[in-house]
Amino acid sequence: MSNPFFSRSTAFKAGGQAPGTAPAQTPNGYPTMPGYQAGQYGQQAAGYGQQYGQGANPYSNQYGQQTAGYGQVSPEQMAGLEAQYQAPSATNADMRRMTYDDVIIRTAGMFAVILATGALSWTLVTSTDAATRGLGVMAMLAGVIGSLVLGLVNSFKREPSPALILAYAAFEGLLLGSISGVMETLYEGIVVQAVLATLATFGAMLAAYSYGGFRVQGRFRRVVVVATFGYMIFSLINFFLMVTGLTTGAWGLRSLTIMGIPLGIPLGILAVILASFFLAIDFESIENGVRNGLPQRYAWAGAFGLVVTLVWLYVEFLRLLSYFRD
Repeated sequence: MSNPFFSRSTAFKAGGQAPGTAPAQTPNGYPTMPGYQAGQYGQQAAGYGQQYGQGANPYSNQYGQQTAGYGQVSPEQMAGLEAQYQAPSATNADMRRMTYDDVIIRTAGMFAVILATGALSWTLVTSTDAATRGLGVMAMLAGVIGSLVLGLVNSFKREPSPALILAYAAFEGLLLGSISGVMETLYEGIVVQAVLATLATFGAMLAAYSYGGFRVQGRFRRVVVVATFGYMIFSLINFFLMVTGLTTGAWGLRSLTIMGIPLGIPLGILAVILASFFLAIDFESIENGVRNGLPQRYAWAGAFGLVVTLVWLYVEFLRLLSYFRD
C-alpha cells in the first residue's frame, strides 16, 4: 500500500510545511531566514515609525560634514556588489532542503538494500538442500513480520527515520526474494515479466503525471483511497483464511472461479489500477514536498512511500501473471 505519511502530514500537501520549520518564502515571495514567522515584525515596524517619525535628526547638523563621505561607493565596492547581484540564486540543495535528486538517491539506496537481502533469501529458498530451504522459509517469515511492523512504524512516525526505513527495506527484500524465488521455480521467467511490467507502469504514470497533467484529486482521490482500503481488508481476511487452512486454493479466495475465470484475475487488475493511481499520488506528494521547501531529511519519507507503492505493484503483477501460466 502507499505511504500514509503523505496523507497524514501537512508537509507533503500543497502549501504545507514541516512541523517546527519556517515557511520557505515570505508572503511577498522572498526567501526566509531560520525562525521566520509571518507577520512577526509588522506591528513593531509600525510602532517605530510612529515613535521616531516626527522627531528631528539630532545628527543632521552636528555631523553633517563628517557623514557626507559615507554616501560614496568606490569602484571596487561597486564591482563586488555587481558580482553578488549577478550570482545565481541559492537552490534547495544549497539550503539543505529536499530536492528531487535527494528522493531519487534514497529510493535507489532502498532498492539496493532490497536487492541485497532479496538475493540472499532467493538463494536460500531455491536451494536443493532441505535444511537451506528451511532457512529460506524462516527468512520469508522474518520478512513478513519485519516489513509489516516497520512499514506501519515508518508510515505513522512524525519524523522520517533513515535507519528504520533502511531496516524496512532489508526485511522487504527478504520477503520479496523468497516469494520471487518460489514463483520463478514454478513459472520460469515470471519475475522478469513482473519487473518489466512494474517499470513500464511506473514510466507510463510518471509521463502521464509530468506531461499529461494526470492528477488523483478531489472525489476521485477519495474513491481510490476507499477502494484501496477495501482491497486491503479483503487481502487480510484472505491471508487469515489461507494461514488457518480454511480455504483450499493456492491463492485463497482469489482461486475461486466465476464463469470459469479465477476471482484473482479481476481483483489483480483492480489492484494494479489502484497501485498505479497511488503512484500519481506519491508523485504529487513529493512535488509538494520539494515546492514547500521541506528539510532534506523528508526525502526519506518520499522514497519510502514510492518504494512501498512499487513493491505493491510488483507483487500484484507477479500474482496476476501466475494465473495466465496455470
